[in-house]
Amino acid sequence: MENWSVEQVCNWLKQRNLGELVPKFREEEVSGAALLALNDRMVQQLVKKIGHQAVLMDLIKKYQQQKSGLESRTYCCETASQKFPEVISGKNLKSFFGRYKTLQWTSSYALPDFPYDVKCILAEKKCPDHSMRIRIIEFLQADMTKYLEGSLYPNSQQYNIVVNALLQAYPFLDEDGNGFLLWKRALKDRFKYVRRPIEDDEQVLRNKCKFGHRRGQSRKFSFSENKLDDVQGQVEEERGHLKSSTMDLHIKWLNQEYMKTQRNWAEVDNRMNVTIEIRRKMISDKAPLKDILRLFPFLRCPYQLFREFQLLTHMDIYKKTVEILEIYSENILSLYVVRNNPINIMLQENLKQHTEEDVLKYMKMTAACLLLPEVFGDDSSLFAAVNEEVKAATPVLEVKNPFNVNSCEFALYVEREELAQLDDCTTALAALVAAFHVFNIPCPKRIHRTLNFLESLVFEVRNPACLP
Repeated sequence: MENWSVEQVCNWLKQRNLGELVPKFREEEVSGAALLALNDRMVQQLVKKIGHQAVLMDLIKKYQQQKSGLESRTYCCETASQKFPEVISGKNLKSFFGRYKTLQWTSSYALPDFPYDVKCILAEKKCPDHSMRIRIIEFLQADMTKYLEGSLYPNSQQYNIVVNALLQAYPFLDEDGNGFLLWKRALKDRFKYVRRPIEDDEQVLRNKCKFGHRRGQSRKFSFSENKLDDVQGQVEEERGHLKSSTMDLHIKWLNQEYMKTQRNWAEVDNRMNVTIEIRRKMISDKAPLKDILRLFPFLRCPYQLFREFQLLTHMDIYKKTVEILEIYSENILSLYVVRNNPINIMLQENLKQHTEEDVLKYMKMTAACLLLPEVFGDDSSLFAAVNEEVKAATPVLEVKNPFNVNSCEFALYVEREELAQLDDCTTALAALVAAFHVFNIPCPKRIHRTLNFLESLVFEVRNPACLP
């Protein structure tokens, strides 16, 4: 390629469906050597369309990588083996390099330097109009393509990183709490738009084959076949947009209904069912919890939290928690390990002040719930903060005046922020266990035995964990 003439470069562009660039390349006399010397700024001056810029840079980089051979890969492997001393076999080498590149990309990403007009709008903290949003998305897409070394297929984690960076730098873009989902969807649509006209890129062809586009067939089709494919593609795209707009309507309705005092719970249940797929996708992609709760605020309601748990596990966690406390409370309070615990001492003092059977039973169940970590030798601060400030980031209960019938308060905290107010110890314990599953939060080791005991009873394990 270094020795190519200007005409050879132009023929090469035509073969790769970049014929629109030929007049400009002829005008600027771009030979093979000049082509390989192009940098990002030069490409931006030569090529107007961002999609063509990305494709051209990708082709140049691929040629340079082929030319440099295996030197860079050998160096990367040696460096990686120093950082990650595991044995890397030939079988998993490809996946290892993929993970290593993702880690590098994640740690090094920074927002691009936006054009002057975009900077002015962002500096004024004005909500951008439609055309300005498109310009922001175009620059983000081009910048991501540069970080991905020309690839047009970011993964979900990389989309999340870019959108999070955008919203952290410019929080006012997070309109009505729905910004994360809307900007991510717009960015994904931009990548689809850029990929659509590309026919000979190796990665595009590989992904088309992967998702069922003319597997093993020649790409020379008649006009009618191409037309049919275009129509089918448009239909699929319209379906995707229709589904997205429908989801937006459901989410908007849920947010409006949450603000009402009298709620239509039957319709809330129905719309939470319809939107569960997108909600679970966000949670599995590690979307920020605050964004999930902004879109689906009903997850703050214990009833909906239990219902989500039941949709995932087919178990009624509230009913199971009531059974657990009723069966085990007396046994827990009789154990020697909790006899001199401050909570047990507080319980005994308060029991003397009441004679009603229901009140006594409720107070004993509350004490049994709070003493569970002590029974298993776990860290009680990761389970419940009794008359103290919550310090744990994982799901934890805040309990105030646990044995005062008139002023007792329970609340569930996640990431040190209050998620829900709870009526009693049974609801609180059920909400704590449900939160770990619903929000896909790993259980801390220092509370593992306590939660393992509760979950083995909730899920009706054949040989459940026992009290010590």
